[in-house]
Order: sequence, then C-alpha cells, then structure tokens
Amino acid sequence: MTEPRSDGERRKGGRSAPPDAWGIVPGYEDAFGTWTDVSTDVRDRLVVAMGGDPSANGPPDDDPVLVVRTGETPRVADGIEILLEDGEVVALNDGALPPDLPLGYHDLRLRGTEATRRLIVSPGRALLPDPSVTWGWAAQVYALWSADSWGVGDLRDLRTLACWSASVGAGTILVNPLDAVTPIHPRGTSPYYPTSRRFLDPLYLAVDEVPGAAGVADLATCRDRATADSGDGLIDRDIVFAAKLDALERIWRDSPTAGREPAFLALIDARGTALHDFAVYCVLAEQRGTGWRAWPGELSHPDNIEVADIARRHADRVRFHMWLQWLCEEQLGRAGEPVALLGDLPIGADPDGFDAWEWQDVLADGVTVGAPPDALGPNGQNWMLPAFVPWKLRAARYEPFIDMLRLAMQHVGGLRIDHVLGLFRLFWIPPGGDAASGTYVRMPARELLDILALESHRSGTFVVGEDLGTVEVGVREELEARDILRYQVWWFEEEGLEAWSAKALASVSTHDLPTVAGVWTGTDEADLRSVGQNPDGSWHAQLRARIAEAARLAADASAEDAVVGLHRHVARAPNRIVVAQIDDALVIPHRINVPGTDDQQRPANWSRPLPVAVDALGQDQTVQAVAEAMRVGRAQRVAPSTAGQAADPTDD
Repeated sequence: MTEPRSDGERRKGGRSAPPDAWGIVPGYEDAFGTWTDVSTDVRDRLVVAMGGDPSANGPPDDDPVLVVRTGETPRVADGIEILLEDGEVVALNDGALPPDLPLGYHDLRLRGTEATRRLIVSPGRALLPDPSVTWGWAAQVYALWSADSWGVGDLRDLRTLACWSASVGAGTILVNPLDAVTPIHPRGTSPYYPTSRRFLDPLYLAVDEVPGAAGVADLATCRDRATADSGDGLIDRDIVFAAKLDALERIWRDSPTAGREPAFLALIDARGTALHDFAVYCVLAEQRGTGWRAWPGELSHPDNIEVADIARRHADRVRFHMWLQWLCEEQLGRAGEPVALLGDLPIGADPDGFDAWEWQDVLADGVTVGAPPDALGPNGQNWMLPAFVPWKLRAARYEPFIDMLRLAMQHVGGLRIDHVLGLFRLFWIPPGGDAASGTYVRMPARELLDILALESHRSGTFVVGEDLGTVEVGVREELEARDILRYQVWWFEEEGLEAWSAKALASVSTHDLPTVAGVWTGTDEADLRSVGQNPDGSWHAQLRARIAEAARLAADASAEDAVVGLHRHVARAPNRIVVAQIDDALVIPHRINVPGTDDQQRPANWSRPLPVAVDALGQDQTVQAVAEAMRVGRAQRVAPSTAGQAADPTDD
C-alpha cells in the first residue's frame, strides 16, 4: 500500500514519542512536519479496543515466547528442558541455552510439568534471492488473457507469461496478491482487500485444466457466460466468478475422481484445521450472502457449536471449497516452475472476512489502520483494515503471523511485504474516528522480523519490504541489515543510480503510480482531473524532464522511446533485482489504480485487461525492446557508492 509523498517528504523520518506500556505512541510528527499530541480519550479508546483497561499499567506481563538468534545463549530458569520440534529433549545443565540449537519452533518446559514456553530460533537474516534473479516483470494476473481465458487472467496465463519470461532471460515476476475473496456478490476489485491472506482466489483457476473437466458436459456454456462482452471493455469479476463456480460445481458433481485425488487428500492432512475452517466460512458466507459481522450471534465465532453443526450438515460443500484451494495451489505451483514468482502480501485483510473471523480474539475491536496526514491525503488515510493487538499476538505465540507467512510463501520464490513499515509500527484509527484522530502503535518488530527471517529460510523464499511512504529513522537500515530487500521507485529517487541500494528491488513505477506513457503524454494528469483529483502539474513536468535526461530524448520523442530509454537507464541500477511493469512495456498510458478513488469514481481500477494477449507479448516490438534493455542493462550494472550503501549482495 503506497503512501504518496511530495518531494520534500520522501526522506523525512517522522519523529515520535516513546510508546506507553500498551505500545501506543502519545505523539508523532506527520509528513508535513506537524507535531500531534494524542489525546487521553484516543489513547483510552485504543486500550479498550485492545481488550485492556485504560487504568491498568499495561497488558498482562506473562512472557509466552522467547525469540533468539542462532548462537545466542541467554539464561533461562533452572530446571528447564527444551522439547525440540522433532521430539528430541535437550536438558539444560547450567540454565543457558546451547549455541547450536536448530532453527525452528521449540518449547521450553519445566521438568516434571506440562507447562511450556515457545522458543523460536531464527537466523536473524532473510534468505537473499539467487544471484541469477536480477530482473523480471511486474504483472497484474487478472489483466492477462489468451484465447483460452474465461474473461479474466488465470494461472495458466501466468504460466504462459512465466515460460516466455524465462526464455528472454527474466528471473522473476512480481504478481498482484492472488488471495481469496469472500464468495458473495458483489466482489471487490482491489487485490489488497482479501478475505484471507492465507488462501487463494478460485477466480484465477483455468477451469479446463482442472482434472476431470474434459469428461464433463456443458462447460462451454459456462465459458460463454464468462466471456460475454460487458460493453465497457473492463473485467466483470462477478460474472466471471459465477460462471467459473458453476463449471467447477459440475466437475465436482460429475467427475468420478473429483475430491479423491491423492494430492488433495494429502493437502487436507497438511493444512490441518485452517483449511477446513476457511471452507466452512465460505459455506456460511454463501448461505448468508454477507461477511461474518452480519451473521447471527451463534455464527459469529468459529468455535461455536452451531458453526460445527453447519459444517457437518454441509460437509460436501465444505469439502468442495477445500478442493478449490487444492486446485489453486496445484496451478500456482506449475505457474511458478519457470521463474521465481514474487508474491505480494497485503498489509491487512477485510475486517468482515475469514481471517478477521478466525483471528478476532487477537485483533483490536473496531480499529482500522491507515496513514497520518500527508500531501495527497491531508486528512490522513483510512485503509479500513484491522490490526493485530501486539500483546495478544505475542500471547498467541505468534501463531497467526507464522501461519500467514507460511501459507503466503507457498509456491513462490519471493514475497513482497506490502507496507513493511507495519512490522515496526502501524497507524491505528480508533473505532468511529477519522484518520486524523489516530496514532501509531508499536509492534514487536525484532521478534516479527526474526520470525520472517526464519520462515524465509524454511521455505526458500527471499523477501522484499515495500518501504515507501513516511519512514522513521533506522527502519531502512534495519531492513538492509536483515537482508530484506527494500523497494526503490525511480519516480521518487532523485539521486543518481550509483547512490541506490544494492539490497533493494527497483522499478520505474508501481500499480498506484503513473505509467511512463501516462507521464510522457500528459494522459495521467488528464485522468486524475477526470476523477476529481487535482494533480501536481509541476511534479509531472519534472518527471518528463527527468525522463528526457535519463533516456537522452528530445521533448517530442515518442512514448515508446521514452519507455525503452528509461528502462535501459534504470536497468543499470546496482539493485539486486529490477522489475519492469508489463503495462509500461505495452505503453499503456493509464494507471492500474488511482488511490483515493472507488469503483464509482473510476471503474477501471484493477479491472483493465491488457491490450495484447499474453501469448503475443513476445511479438510486440516495444516489449521486445524493453526486455533487451533489461538484459543489457543488468549486465552493465553500475557500482554503488560506498558511502552509506550496503555491500553488493552478489558478493555474499
């Protein structure tokens, strides 16, 4: 989630006061340099939302988790033994942890009792990407299409893109979040507002590649409904999902092998209760037509006996939704074979969705997160996403966070953490308040980052932290020290390439920012005016001048020349990875998404298909030229200056 910044704000850290015992920051500096003191009323409302008593000195002082890094040997209480993940028991003779504990999740246990404390042993640093992964594409999967697509880009289209990308030397594809959406009508369009950050959206399934599809009649009728022309050229997710769901239900009903596949049965065993609970939630949402906050009280918590009763009475439908997740994982796994897919983990999930239903006991009641006032959000931003209560998340031994990371890292080679600053602090907006009335709440950053590093190594997944926006002092240095790649966007970087970070992913733009063609032709300014925004014409003019200088272009050069020339320039950056947006390579003048607008103001947000079929990208001259510019540029990477820069990770 990008926090837009003006030129003067891009490097401002933002002072803040020390947090209280609840983690609530009593004052902070916004993007304008204005200091805000947080009122006692706001502080008390946030404590109540945490489930606490404002008059108490702080949350419960029990310590359910000990997080250490490899080689650390802190002392623990006498009489403690370690129960390792593999079942081995290690006795402690002098009360100090041994330095050679294996990475993982263990338990400290008082000998002769069942009382345990979670012990997490982390490498402290994330896994860096393979040195061969130096460049790739950024793609919105829903926007891909081919002659075989059903009205929206699917995982077969992603596989096609991955195969072609590998053939031209790319090593990765940054994809939009593919997370599940509550199966009700109407569906939201933003990929950053999922019902769950742990499960996948069956909208992306290639239906005719589902096992058993070939033997089921009338699937062509479903496909015809999915591909019917809507008249506006935009993707209609409701129509497509309804048609795909109909087809998948027919396969489930008519195929003799559906639901009996050995790999599906293995997935059920591997996923435990989480997959079953997600499927139950989907069944309840289908029956009620809403998310969980509108359900009757007996269905408001997953542990209620009435929920279990419905799960038993609708066991076949529950199993069907579990089967859909297996299909998604199978197809995503195949799509990621040619290149290292770079997944995208949103900062939060729908407060009316599955994750919030299952994890409501560790979420702050009624709180949403956002951003304090900045240039393009002078009254602050409310992203309408819930927040973990820091002490409750810790009391849960970080299981929700671990589960989320573990499932998000399935079948991808890397994971982009949207708004990674949220691992350090989040801007909480109190129940019923507006964005300007919020304040920051500190997260247990050291432990969260250690867990992220551990899961990175266990899954073989590198990590990119999207660190755009108002960033406090020390955060970027911490990310680099932990081998979490930062995120550098050329639109915002005013220094020369030699000052860029070796431990970062670089790009020209992002899904929330203008395309090269949009800036060069002036289309982006016109688009913003058409949706009621007041674009900064001087900023666009500065960008055009910078493009001309970097790409060595005359002012009357074509948009195609601007795209290729700028990517030829940025490809030479010292960053570990550089990605080019497919939208830029296709010289698309419109943004993927305009922040601050809804579906009524701008229906095209997250809904515009690419103008070229995915299997024809290789024949597009500008796409070919961008790919060549990336290949050549990565071979000519400039050396970063030594002052203030991390060492080149290729030297590791």
